Amino acid sequence: MREIAPALLPRGQLSNRGRAFAFLSAEDRVPCPPRVVRSSGTVTLVHGKHQDRRGALAGFALAALLALMGTAGSAAGDQVQYCSQVPIVGGIPPWGFNTGAPISGATGSYARGHGDVSLSHNTISGILCQADRVRRQPDRLIIMVVQGRLVYHSHTAVLWGYPGNLIKFIVRVNSSTDARCKVGTRGMVTLFGSYNGVRSDSVQFSFPAACRDHNHLYHGPQVNTQVPPGANGQGT
Repeated sequence: MREIAPALLPRGQLSNRGRAFAFLSAEDRVPCPPRVVRSSGTVTLVHGKHQDRRGALAGFALAALLALMGTAGSAAGDQVQYCSQVPIVGGIPPWGFNTGAPISGATGSYARGHGDVSLSHNTISGILCQADRVRRQPDRLIIMVVQGRLVYHSHTAVLWGYPGNLIKFIVRVNSSTDARCKVGTRGMVTLFGSYNGVRSDSVQFSFPAACRDHNHLYHGPQVNTQVPPGANGQGT
């Protein structure tokens, strides 16, 4: 397991209606990668009590998320051309994430995605990308599409010691520059968005052996997710 230490990122403005997309300028951002952990397992969930403040609970880091998908996202589009297949969206998407600044060094990993979701119908759609830069090899890029239905969603998940909203869904590799990770391979994505004024979001990709190089867990101050609040422990 290899870890990349995170760097601090200035926080965006708070919103009492949710995570508002108000992003930092390129000069304000620290172009350092989030914590990335190579992982072959799945996220372990613990359910517990929480304070049900549906407006305020959803509302801490979306300013940063929309900034990274907006202003920072445009920078990513300029510097990380391999994610150009996933357009930058304005406003607040039903679900979305961005793992931080674009890759700027000799090695690194970057991912983003967004789409629509209906918790009441357990349906979800969207598009995601993940790019890995490794030494002495071409960059590895996979584009994924979401496969229809939510596997799990919760408003009372606990990760990293904090309560938050969580969704799990299946993705299918739609295009790939990684010779070992073939088009059609399916994997699992888990998004966690903390609430109660805490910023500790995470994104985890879990794939079978052929795509194991893309089994990453992103967690750190530059990781931003938008995860809709839902009922406790609902799955298909």
